[in-house]
Amino acid sequence: MTDANGGAFDEMDIELLRCVESDFDVSLDALSEELDLSKSAVHYRLNKLKDRGVIEGVTADLDPLSFGLDMVAITEVSVTHEQGYSESIGADLAALAGVEQVYYTMGDVDFVVISRVQDRTQMNAVIEEMVAVDGVNETSSRFVMDEITSRPRVIDSMPEAARTRVVEE
Repeated sequence: MTDANGGAFDEMDIELLRCVESDFDVSLDALSEELDLSKSAVHYRLNKLKDRGVIEGVTADLDPLSFGLDMVAITEVSVTHEQGYSESIGADLAALAGVEQVYYTMGDVDFVVISRVQDRTQMNAVIEEMVAVDGVNETSSRFVMDEITSRPRVIDSMPEAARTRVVEE
């Protein structure tokens, strides 16, 4: 299978991505040893994956709890359906302070918004700002009691059938 930029994946690309997705700070030496490739081959493959847009950037994973951001809400947002509403309202929701993720959905609700703050006062402010977005009709929130996992990993969570399809096609 090819990525959005037309490049194909092989099993070594998938293994390299698995390694760097779990720890991008890993050294070329460690990757070379683990994958049984030369450092230059690892470097070449990483640059190729970056150029193709598969690796979107290099970031630090910060623990939100270190900043007291331990209140998480999942908010369903219903909106007025006008031309271009998914892009404009989605962008407005995503721009709100405290909002981590916005998903445009099909079904009973139009958007699902994940937000993270320190306390109820801040959460109330985020939800009030959501309701104030032009086109938003209604919100319904659920509050997370315990985070089982919150750092998605593409390669590690990919079903075997999907992984096989990515490599074979």
